[in-house]
Amino acid sequence: MKRPSWNELLAVKTVADERSFSRAAGVLGLKRSTLSHTIKGLEAALGVRLFHRTTRSVSLTETGKRLVERMAPLLAQMDDLLNEMTASDHSPYGTLRISASDAAISLLLEKTVPTFIRHYPNIDIELVAQGQLVDIVEQGFDAGIRLLEDVPKDMVAVALSGPLRFLTVASPDYLASRPPVRHPQDLMQHSCIRQRLPSGKRYHWEYQQREQRYALDVPGSLTLDSGALMAEAAASGLGLAYVPECYARQGLECERLVTVLDSWAIASQGIALYFSHHRHLPYALRLFVDTIKAATRV
Repeated sequence: MKRPSWNELLAVKTVADERSFSRAAGVLGLKRSTLSHTIKGLEAALGVRLFHRTTRSVSLTETGKRLVERMAPLLAQMDDLLNEMTASDHSPYGTLRISASDAAISLLLEKTVPTFIRHYPNIDIELVAQGQLVDIVEQGFDAGIRLLEDVPKDMVAVALSGPLRFLTVASPDYLASRPPVRHPQDLMQHSCIRQRLPSGKRYHWEYQQREQRYALDVPGSLTLDSGALMAEAAASGLGLAYVPECYARQGLECERLVTVLDSWAIASQGIALYFSHHRHLPYALRLFVDTIKAATRV
């Protein structure tokens, strides 16, 4: 049997990551027909089928999954070896794919990403905004970013921020014509912009003051699944919203939003980047983690 080439194995890995021949061809800089011919030739040489193909989707067969699971760490190690051998004369290269919430991406774009791109211009960064918590290994991501308390226990976490406060906000116009909000239970007499979690459950607003703690299923006719959209809806006068401070900051600065129940506000542990400790740490991710750690020390 003819031994598969590096390019053939890379083609399989890229199609598996992108779940699309068209997108994978774009990543590899090939014509779609050339990539398809490469994969079909490899399947013929191996005598196995690696992908299920339909007009709308591409997915790995069980044999394809085993191949990708076994070879992905080897490809990453080879990339790292080549990077380390050439690092003294050339800028490191590669691709870094990260799944994150839109709030986390906004945080990265402030400092971390500009610094990283300045130091490593040949490493491509793909940040994918996803509201739901996904299996980053199964979905082909190098890392994910979520609230620290939501990071799966079998992952390595690197803090991106300190504690993250949750604020209750509304527009001044909305509050001007309605009863004051001095206690969490006062919310039950107001229009609230509710949040639907990826699990399908509605999020209960949480408050704490000394020994008193509340988790309220607040009333309201509008439900959204994005903190940024909730803050914008509140700024438009549609009701009260309960969001991480980063989503409300712009509205507060331009006075489209004001806060209530400040003495009841709680904070999460913060945002963290996470990755599997079972997999080889790609060189590009290692450099990204170093950039985050350097920024948090400043």
